[in-house]
Order: sequence, then structure tokens, then C-alpha cells
Amino acid sequence: MTILVTGGAGFIGSNFVLDWLEQSDETVVNLDALTYAGNLQNLASVQGDARHVFVHGDIGDRALVDALLARHQPRAIVHLAAESHVDRSIHGPGEFMKTNVEGSFTLLEAARAHWGSLGDVAKAAFRFHHVSTDEVYGSLAPGAPAFTEAHPYAPNSPYSASKAASDHLVRAWHHTYGLPVVTTNCSNNYGPFHFPEKLIPLMIVNALAGKPLPIYGDGQQVRDWLYVADHCSAIREVLARGRVGETYNIGGWNEKTNREIVHTVCALLDELRPSAAGPYARLITHVKDRPGHDRRYAIDARKIERELGWRPAETFETGIRKTVVWYLAHADWVANVQSGGYREWVSKQYGA
Repeated sequence: MTILVTGGAGFIGSNFVLDWLEQSDETVVNLDALTYAGNLQNLASVQGDARHVFVHGDIGDRALVDALLARHQPRAIVHLAAESHVDRSIHGPGEFMKTNVEGSFTLLEAARAHWGSLGDVAKAAFRFHHVSTDEVYGSLAPGAPAFTEAHPYAPNSPYSASKAASDHLVRAWHHTYGLPVVTTNCSNNYGPFHFPEKLIPLMIVNALAGKPLPIYGDGQQVRDWLYVADHCSAIREVLARGRVGETYNIGGWNEKTNREIVHTVCALLDELRPSAAGPYARLITHVKDRPGHDRRYAIDARKIERELGWRPAETFETGIRKTVVWYLAHADWVANVQSGGYREWVSKQYGA
């Protein structure tokens, strides 16, 4: 038995691969293009494990995907490969359209051909699990009900628009061709192996280096935060028992403002790695808000709890502590991902 995971060297992907191999003896074929955020160092602990087959390649390469499906005959595809950073999508939307829309289309077509070639039993068991984001739903007003699976799509950034497009493709391939799909829309993930351009790892890394901690605008943007290991367990549950053609929202039940997040990180660092220069909160700097910045996201995750019995194991307090401890213990990993290209990006995005 084998599953194919796309984007399995990225943040969520590598956590999912490691979680899968810890929970199961089933082989994982891991297809990743190793763009700037894909990092094989994330998977160092399974190097040499015969259950992990890494393939360096692009989901948009139809010949390669066809060959992998024919060779490994996976019973499921877990589609995690995506360009995911909103700020990058604003500066360069083309890559997001190429990977998230065209790449998903190519993968769906390859999956449809593979699924169509299977015998009746294997065909009935096959699943295409598409991993998406709560950002496709747009922005919520303060006090408005959280996003349910029935919430209308209203993407506001090139990133969220590209993910919304891929969600619609997955839905259409199910309704038109019968491809057995499930889709999950998750809230903001955090945890180990998070590339330090996103809010939480950027704050940790900058604080330890004595650099400014940039917060967009007034810092009152609200997000629901989901510890990445909880996201992995939810994907496993949906893949195993989710109803074909359905969407499941995955959230952490942790709505926090960006400002709250940064102050929490600073307080943990004050406790765990105090600075002789004083509290880390002294480094907080408010910078110009990004264009079209959504004000609030919130996930209503009652459907997945009701149907599959899933709830997150971590509170925000336990998850953020684990995250900070992990970054403090993995300074070598942080140093290795901070290439010249990464430093240029942070400088471009947040200024001097």
C-alpha cells in the first residue's frame, strides 16, 4: 500500500510525511519541486527509510506524474504542493497561478487517468485529498460567525484566488468525472519546520537576532491558529473516513490578533532565552499594512468533529510553547534556511 504526497518537503508536507511514517507502515512517495521553501533537511530523520521514496519534480510535469502513478500505484494522493505566502503572491502572482492552478489541473488529470485504469475494488478505494486554506472565504467582520464549509468564496489576494481556483477544479473533477475527492480548508498553521518568512517563525528568528519585529498596520488582524501536528492528524482522519465529495474545515479554535501572537512569542523568549538587552517586546515595530490585508479569519470546525470525531489536541498555549522550544533547539536548521535569497526577500518586504 502506497500514498503519493505532493509538496512533502515543505512545512506542512514534511510534518505530514513524518507523522504518516510514525503512524503507519505504508509507503509514501514524496513529490516535491524543492523551491525556496522545500527543504530535504526537514526529512533527515527518515533518510534511508525504505518507506519514504523522495522524487524531485514538479506536479506540472504530466509525464513524470503519470510515470509515478503507473510505477507505484498509490491508493491515494494527498495534494499539499502549493505556493502559499500571501506577501510573495502580491509581488509575483505568476508562480502562484502556475503551481496552484495549472499544477493542480495537471495533477487532477493524471489522477483521473490513473483512477480510470484501476480495477473495481481499487477504484472504489482511491482518494484524491486536496489540502486548501481558509483564505478562500475572504475576510470576516468582527463578531461575524466563523467560516463553515458552506461559506461563499471571496478570495482577496492572488494566493487565495489561486487556491480558490484549485478548490473549484477539484470539485468539478468530482462532479463531472466522478473522481473520488475530499477537500480540507485549514486555518493558519504553525510549528516545527516553518519557513521563517511567516509571522511566528519570523518573530522568533528576528527576536533572537535582535532585529525589529515587524507587525503590519495596527496588528489587530485576527487569525485562527492550528498546530501543524493537529492538522496532520486531521488529514489522516479525513483521508481514512471522510465522505467523498465533501469539504471539511480544520481549525484550532484559537482566534488571536497578530499583536497577541507577537507579544506571546516575546514573553516565551523572555522566559526561555532572556536577552541581556531587555524584553524582546522592545523590538516590536509597526510597518505599513500590506495591500488588501484581510481583517479576520475564523474556522468553524464542528463538521469534522461531528462526523469524524476530530478535535485539535493542542491549545494555543501548549502549541506555541512547543514551537518556540523547537526553534531554540534547532538553530542549525534556521541558519541553513536563511540563504541570501531569504534575507533579500525580508529586506524587500519589510524595509531596512
